[in-house]
Amino acid sequence: MTKIGLFGAAGRMGRAIAQVAVEAGLTISGGTDRDGSGDLLPGMPITADPLALAQKSDVLIDFSVPGALAAHLDACVAAGKPVLIGTTGLEQAHHQLIDSAAQHIPVLQTGNTSLGVNLLAALVEQAAARLGEDWDIEIVEMHHRQKVDAPSGTALLLGNAAAQGRGIDLAANSESGRDGITGARKQGTIGFAALRGGSVAGDHQVIFAADGERIELGHRAESRVIFARGAVKGANWLIGQPAGRYDMKAVLGL
Repeated sequence: MTKIGLFGAAGRMGRAIAQVAVEAGLTISGGTDRDGSGDLLPGMPITADPLALAQKSDVLIDFSVPGALAAHLDACVAAGKPVLIGTTGLEQAHHQLIDSAAQHIPVLQTGNTSLGVNLLAALVEQAAARLGEDWDIEIVEMHHRQKVDAPSGTALLLGNAAAQGRGIDLAANSESGRDGITGARKQGTIGFAALRGGSVAGDHQVIFAADGERIELGHRAESRVIFARGAVKGANWLIGQPAGRYDMKAVLGL
């Protein structure tokens, strides 16, 4: 039976994944978090030893914080175990660490584990590839008041999908945080707007706007359970894959 270890087990996503995995008949081998944080499941304490967790797991899932990523990747490489990374707020240095680890173990990194969101990203890429630069692309996202990073990892996932469809680099062609006299919108850029409030699990809308018409593609998450289900599916798929870097499109066969 597949044994799943959880990095960041004390958080909302860690606990949701544990519940979904147990309901699916899988085994949770344990969980880690900063300094330990109570019990993950009855009789299963959350510890602070990522290597020990990796050694007794078949696959690891990481929904922790960017600052813990290096230690978690080191543990997985040392134990020779695959890892799915759903942590958001990653910077270029973190992606370099992932690239390095992926030379030794299979690593799946994604801004969103929802199967629906990843299908949406595929549709966004297709639309961006077929519509010219006279169609402006704007991405609007809303999350709960406790979320600390913006734009969300999902918004960036969708932005990268649009950029790939256009054949451009997202970092060099994005706009966010407009305020004051900003001037006219630059043609060909991808815009981001982030809203925060309440208990919203995640709303995302990609708008393609041209003169006289508009296309809107969106996804609304009503519960974190959808992310947990996708994470468990992705983790199961990752077992047995060769070393390399993967995303949820591979899991869905897109």
